[in-house]
Amino acid sequence: MADGNRFFFPATRLILAALVAGVLAGAVAVYVSESGSGNNAPEKVAAAAGTDDAACAAKADRAKSVASKAVGQVAALQPADPPQSLKSLAFNGPDGKPMTIADHAGKTVLLNLWATWCAPCRAEMPALDTLQKEKGSNAFEVIAVNVDTGDDTKPKKFLKEIGVQTLGFYRDPTIALFNEAKTRGLALGLPVTMLIDSDGCLIAHMNGPAEWSSPDAKRLVEAALEP
Repeated sequence: MADGNRFFFPATRLILAALVAGVLAGAVAVYVSESGSGNNAPEKVAAAAGTDDAACAAKADRAKSVASKAVGQVAALQPADPPQSLKSLAFNGPDGKPMTIADHAGKTVLLNLWATWCAPCRAEMPALDTLQKEKGSNAFEVIAVNVDTGDDTKPKKFLKEIGVQTLGFYRDPTIALFNEAKTRGLALGLPVTMLIDSDGCLIAHMNGPAEWSSPDAKRLVEAALEP
Protein backbone atom coordinates (compact mmCIF):
# COMPACT_ATOMS: atom_id res chain seq x y z
CA MET A 1 0.00 0.00 0.00
CA ALA A 2 1.44 3.41 -0.88
CA ASP A 3 1.10 6.85 0.70
CA GLY A 4 2.36 9.33 -1.88
CA ASN A 5 5.69 8.02 -3.07
CA ARG A 6 6.44 6.13 0.12
CA PHE A 7 6.35 2.36 0.14
CA PHE A 8 4.98 0.33 3.03
CA PHE A 9 6.54 -3.08 3.51
CA PRO A 10 4.30 -6.17 3.82
CA ALA A 11 4.65 -7.62 7.31
CA THR A 12 5.89 -11.01 6.08
CA ARG A 13 8.66 -9.41 4.04
CA LEU A 14 9.69 -7.30 7.02
CA ILE A 15 10.09 -10.32 9.26
CA LEU A 16 11.96 -12.37 6.67
CA ALA A 17 14.24 -9.46 5.82
CA ALA A 18 15.02 -8.87 9.48
CA LEU A 19 15.83 -12.54 10.05
CA VAL A 20 18.08 -12.71 6.99
CA ALA A 21 19.84 -9.56 8.14
CA GLY A 22 20.32 -11.18 11.53
CA VAL A 23 22.13 -14.12 9.96
CA LEU A 24 24.39 -11.74 8.09
CA ALA A 25 25.03 -9.71 11.22
CA GLY A 26 25.93 -12.87 13.11
CA ALA A 27 28.40 -13.81 10.40
CA VAL A 28 30.40 -10.63 10.87
CA ALA A 29 29.72 -9.99 14.56
CA VAL A 30 32.63 -9.30 16.84
CA TYR A 31 32.37 -9.96 20.58
CA VAL A 32 33.82 -7.12 22.60
CA SER A 33 34.44 -7.30 26.34
CA GLU A 34 35.74 -4.71 28.73
CA SER A 35 37.20 -4.82 32.22
CA GLY A 36 37.21 -2.01 34.76
CA SER A 37 39.34 -0.86 37.62
CA GLY A 38 39.22 1.77 40.33
CA ASN A 39 35.96 3.71 40.27
CA ASN A 40 34.81 1.64 37.30
CA ALA A 41 35.51 -1.73 38.89
CA PRO A 42 33.13 -4.50 37.75
CA GLU A 43 31.51 -4.76 41.20
CA LYS A 44 30.62 -1.07 41.28
CA VAL A 45 29.46 -1.04 37.67
CA ALA A 46 27.25 -4.07 38.32
CA ALA A 47 25.78 -2.49 41.46
CA ALA A 48 24.96 0.72 39.60
CA ALA A 49 23.41 -1.25 36.73
CA GLY A 50 21.31 -3.24 39.19
CA THR A 51 19.98 -0.06 40.78
CA ASP A 52 19.17 1.44 37.38
CA ASP A 53 17.42 -1.74 36.22
CA ALA A 54 15.31 -1.80 39.37
CA ALA A 55 14.23 1.80 38.81
CA CYS A 56 13.38 1.03 35.17
CA ALA A 57 11.48 -2.16 36.05
CA ALA A 58 9.10 -0.02 38.10
CA LYS A 59 8.00 1.60 34.82
CA ALA A 60 6.26 -1.52 33.49
CA ASP A 61 2.83 0.13 33.43
CA ARG A 62 4.27 3.16 31.67
CA ALA A 63 5.87 0.92 29.04
CA LYS A 64 2.57 -0.84 28.38
CA SER A 65 0.73 2.47 28.15
CA VAL A 66 3.14 3.94 25.61
CA ALA A 67 3.35 0.72 23.57
CA SER A 68 -0.44 0.60 23.38
CA LYS A 69 -0.17 3.67 21.13
CA ALA A 70 1.96 1.69 18.67
CA VAL A 71 -0.60 0.94 15.96
CA GLY A 72 -0.76 0.87 12.19
CA GLN A 73 2.66 1.42 10.63
CA VAL A 74 4.46 0.94 13.98
CA ALA A 75 2.29 -1.88 15.35
CA ALA A 76 5.28 -4.24 15.59
CA LEU A 77 6.65 -2.22 18.53
CA GLN A 78 6.39 -4.22 21.74
CA PRO A 79 6.49 -3.00 25.36
CA ALA A 80 9.67 -3.75 27.29
CA ASP A 81 8.98 -6.68 29.62
CA PRO A 82 10.34 -5.60 31.97
CA PRO A 83 11.78 -2.17 31.19
CA GLN A 84 15.56 -2.21 31.65
CA SER A 85 18.29 0.39 31.83
CA LEU A 86 20.14 1.00 28.56
CA LYS A 87 22.35 3.77 29.91
CA SER A 88 25.49 1.75 29.18
CA LEU A 89 24.85 1.21 25.46
CA ALA A 90 27.91 2.70 23.76
CA PHE A 91 28.66 4.08 20.30
CA ASN A 92 30.49 6.98 18.66
CA GLY A 93 28.86 10.39 18.36
CA PRO A 94 28.82 12.67 15.29
CA ASP A 95 32.20 14.03 16.39
CA GLY A 96 33.64 10.51 16.39
CA LYS A 97 34.07 10.40 20.17
CA PRO A 98 32.71 7.56 22.34
CA MET A 99 29.43 8.17 24.12
CA THR A 100 26.59 6.25 25.75
CA ILE A 101 22.83 6.55 26.13
CA ALA A 102 23.57 8.07 29.55
CA ASP A 103 24.98 11.10 27.73
CA HIS A 104 21.44 11.75 26.45
CA ALA A 105 19.89 11.93 29.92
CA GLY A 106 16.75 14.05 29.93
CA LYS A 107 15.93 13.21 26.32
CA THR A 108 13.65 10.51 24.93
CA VAL A 109 15.55 8.56 22.26
CA LEU A 110 14.48 6.38 19.35
CA LEU A 111 17.63 4.26 18.93
CA ASN A 112 17.91 2.52 15.56
CA LEU A 113 20.71 0.14 14.54
CA TRP A 114 21.34 -0.12 10.80
CA ALA A 115 23.88 -1.15 8.16
CA THR A 116 24.34 -0.34 4.48
CA TRP A 117 24.19 -4.05 3.55
CA CYS A 118 20.76 -4.34 5.19
CA ALA A 119 18.10 -3.58 2.54
CA PRO A 120 15.25 -2.89 5.02
CA CYS A 121 17.56 -0.53 6.93
CA ARG A 122 18.34 1.43 3.79
CA ALA A 123 14.67 1.64 2.87
CA GLU A 124 13.57 3.13 6.21
CA MET A 125 16.39 5.66 6.59
CA PRO A 126 14.58 8.53 4.78
CA ALA A 127 11.59 8.04 7.10
CA LEU A 128 13.82 8.20 10.19
CA ASP A 129 15.38 11.37 8.80
CA THR A 130 11.92 12.88 8.33
CA LEU A 131 10.86 11.91 11.86
CA GLN A 132 13.94 13.63 13.28
CA LYS A 133 13.28 16.70 11.14
CA GLU A 134 9.66 16.99 12.25
CA LYS A 135 9.85 15.78 15.86
CA GLY A 136 13.46 16.28 16.88
CA SER A 137 13.88 18.67 19.82
CA ASN A 138 15.62 19.12 23.14
CA ALA A 139 13.23 16.43 24.41
CA PHE A 140 13.45 13.88 21.57
CA GLU A 141 16.05 12.56 19.13
CA VAL A 142 16.30 9.80 16.58
CA ILE A 143 19.73 8.21 17.03
CA ALA A 144 20.42 5.98 14.04
CA VAL A 145 23.68 4.10 14.68
CA ASN A 146 25.44 2.59 11.70
CA VAL A 147 27.15 -0.75 12.46
CA ASP A 148 29.08 -1.31 9.21
CA THR A 149 32.61 -2.56 9.84
CA GLY A 150 35.49 -0.59 8.36
CA ASP A 151 35.74 3.18 8.06
CA ASP A 152 33.02 5.82 7.61
CA THR A 153 33.27 6.08 3.83
CA LYS A 154 30.49 3.71 2.77
CA PRO A 155 27.78 4.76 5.27
CA LYS A 156 28.47 8.46 4.75
CA LYS A 157 28.29 8.03 0.98
CA PHE A 158 24.97 6.18 1.28
CA LEU A 159 23.39 8.84 3.50
CA LYS A 160 24.56 11.58 1.12
CA GLU A 161 23.16 9.72 -1.90
CA ILE A 162 19.67 9.41 -0.38
CA GLY A 163 19.64 12.99 0.88
CA VAL A 164 19.65 12.42 4.64
CA GLN A 165 20.18 15.85 6.18
CA THR A 166 18.82 15.85 9.73
CA LEU A 167 20.05 12.63 11.36
CA GLY A 168 23.30 12.82 13.29
CA PHE A 169 26.03 10.44 12.10
CA TYR A 170 26.36 7.87 14.88
CA ARG A 171 28.61 4.82 14.46
CA ASP A 172 29.77 1.56 16.01
CA PRO A 173 32.14 -0.24 13.59
CA THR A 174 32.93 -2.90 16.22
CA ILE A 175 29.32 -4.25 16.17
CA ALA A 176 29.53 -4.44 19.98
CA LEU A 177 26.32 -2.43 20.26
CA PHE A 178 24.41 -4.91 18.11
CA ASN A 179 25.90 -7.81 20.05
CA GLU A 180 24.80 -6.30 23.36
CA ALA A 181 21.27 -5.75 22.05
CA LYS A 182 21.28 -9.35 20.87
CA THR A 183 22.51 -10.61 24.27
CA ARG A 184 19.73 -8.65 25.95
CA GLY A 185 17.19 -10.39 23.72
CA LEU A 186 16.32 -7.20 21.85
CA ALA A 187 17.84 -7.94 18.43
CA LEU A 188 17.06 -10.76 16.02
CA GLY A 189 18.69 -8.95 13.13
CA LEU A 190 18.78 -5.52 11.55
CA PRO A 191 17.22 -3.06 11.72
CA VAL A 192 16.34 -3.05 15.40
CA THR A 193 14.74 -0.04 17.09
CA MET A 194 14.47 0.81 20.78
CA LEU A 195 12.36 3.53 22.38
CA ILE A 196 14.25 4.81 25.43
CA ASP A 197 12.87 7.33 27.91
CA SER A 198 14.61 10.34 29.41
CA ASP A 199 15.96 8.23 32.29
CA GLY A 200 17.66 5.78 29.93
CA CYS A 201 15.01 3.09 30.42
CA LEU A 202 13.90 0.87 27.54
CA ILE A 203 10.17 1.41 27.08
CA ALA A 204 9.52 -0.48 23.84
CA HIS A 205 11.39 -2.19 21.01
CA MET A 206 10.93 -3.85 17.65
CA ASN A 207 12.80 -5.83 15.00
CA GLY A 208 12.40 -4.98 11.33
CA PRO A 209 11.69 -1.68 9.57
CA ALA A 210 8.70 0.61 10.00
CA GLU A 211 7.26 3.70 8.37
CA TRP A 212 8.75 6.12 10.89
CA SER A 213 7.53 9.27 9.17
CA SER A 214 3.88 8.13 9.31
CA PRO A 215 1.22 9.78 11.50
CA ASP A 216 1.22 6.55 13.56
CA ALA A 217 4.91 7.01 14.39
CA LYS A 218 4.48 10.68 15.25
CA ARG A 219 1.60 9.90 17.61
CA LEU A 220 3.78 7.26 19.27
CA VAL A 221 6.54 9.81 19.86
CA GLU A 222 4.01 12.25 21.29
CA ALA A 223 2.75 9.56 23.67
CA ALA A 224 6.31 8.78 24.76
CA LEU A 225 6.89 12.46 25.56
CA GLU A 226 3.79 12.82 27.71
CA PRO A 227 4.56 13.18 31.44
